[in-house]
Amino acid sequence: MISSLTNPNLLLGGLILAFLQLLAALPWIYAIDPKNFRDAVRQPSYLAGAAGVFVVIGLLFAVFLGFRGDSAGLQFIGKIYGSVLNMQLLIDLFIYGPLFFTLLFPKMGAVALAAYREGWRQPMFWLIVVAAIVASWISVVLPYFTFGDDFKMMKQIGFDIIMLSAVLFGVLASSISISEEIEGRTALTVMSKPVNRRQFLLGKFFGILMACLAMSLILGQNFTWTTKANPEFDPINKDRAIDPMNEEAKAEVIPYFAKIVPEGPARQLMVGTGDWFGDTMANTMGIALGFGQVMVLLSVSVALATRLPFIVNVLIGLVIYFLGHLAPVIVRVTEKVTDQESTARGLVRFFGNVFDTLLPALEFFNMGPAIIRETPLSLIPFAGYVAVVIGYALIYTLIMLIVGLLLFEDRDLA
Repeated sequence: MISSLTNPNLLLGGLILAFLQLLAALPWIYAIDPKNFRDAVRQPSYLAGAAGVFVVIGLLFAVFLGFRGDSAGLQFIGKIYGSVLNMQLLIDLFIYGPLFFTLLFPKMGAVALAAYREGWRQPMFWLIVVAAIVASWISVVLPYFTFGDDFKMMKQIGFDIIMLSAVLFGVLASSISISEEIEGRTALTVMSKPVNRRQFLLGKFFGILMACLAMSLILGQNFTWTTKANPEFDPINKDRAIDPMNEEAKAEVIPYFAKIVPEGPARQLMVGTGDWFGDTMANTMGIALGFGQVMVLLSVSVALATRLPFIVNVLIGLVIYFLGHLAPVIVRVTEKVTDQESTARGLVRFFGNVFDTLLPALEFFNMGPAIIRETPLSLIPFAGYVAVVIGYALIYTLIMLIVGLLLFEDRDLA
C-alpha cells in the first residue's frame, strides 16, 4: 500500500481516474439540487471537503492499481470503469439534452419536456426496458446452430430488440398520450395558454422521440455487455466472435484513452476503457440506423393519433411496419417472375409498387446485411451510409409531421 502511494505513476493514474468519474458526475449531481449545489460551491469548507473526498478516491484507485499490478484482469476492470463512465455521460445527456431543446424552442420545448418526463415515469417504459434486457441475455446463451455464426445471429437479434423496443414504446406512448389528451379535452386546456397546435403536436413528437432515444441508449449499454459475454458462453466459436468494424473502432479509440494516464497499471486499465468505448462507438452506428426507423414510425403514429383512436392507430402502425419491410420484396419477386403473366400477378405487382412508393422503405434500416456479410465492413463508409439513411428518415418524418399538422389543424377540440 505504501509503495503504491509513493509511486508517482500510480498516484497520478489514480487521481486521473477519480477526476474523470467526478467530472462526469458533476452535471447530474448539480441537477439533483441546483440551489444547494451552488450554495455549497461558494463555501470554502464544502470545497475543501469535496477536494478531500476526491483525493481519497484517487488514493484508493492508486492502491487498487498497485495491488493488481499489470495483470491482464485490469483490462476487464477497465471495461467496467468505462461502462460506469459511459452511463454517467448518458445520464448527463438525458438530463441536459431536453433542457437545451427547451432553451432553443421555449413553448414547444415545454410540451416536449413534459412528454419526455411523462415517458420516463410510465411503468410501460421500464417494463419494456426490463423485457428487452431479459430477451437480449437469453439471446446470448441461445444456440442458433449456424455453424460458427452464432455471434452474428445474436448481434443482429440484439439490434432488432433495441429497435423494436423503442418502436413499441413510441407508438404506444404517442397513441395514448395524443389521443387521450384530444379526447379528454386536455389538449384544449394546454392550447388555451400561449401554445398553438403546431407547437403542441411537434412538442409531443420530440418529447416522445427523446424518450425513445433514451431507451435505445440504455439498451445499447446492455447490448455492448452482451456482445462481450457471448464469446464466454460459446468458447468453441470464440475466435469467430469478432466484428471487424468494432475492431477498427477500438484500434482508433484505445490509443487516445491510453495517453490520458501514465505508463503502468493505469494505462492497462485505460486500454480496457478504450476497448469499451470503441465497441460502444461501433454499436452506436447500428443503434442509430435502427433509431431512424423508430423516428419514421413514430412520426406516422403521431400523425394518425390526431384523428384515430388508440387501437386503430396501433393496428395501422403494425400494418405499415410489415408492409414497409415486405413491399420491396414483393416488387423484386414480381419483376423477376415474367414467364407467367396473369391478372393476379399484375395486381400484386401494382399494389407492391404503390406500397413501395408511399410507405417508408424500412429495409434500409436493417443491420442484418452489415453483420452477416463475409467481407469486412469499414467504419467510415458505414458511417456515411448511416448518415444517408438518417437523412432519408428525416425527410420522411418531416413529410409525415406536415400531414399530421394538416390533420390536426381543423380537428375540433371542444
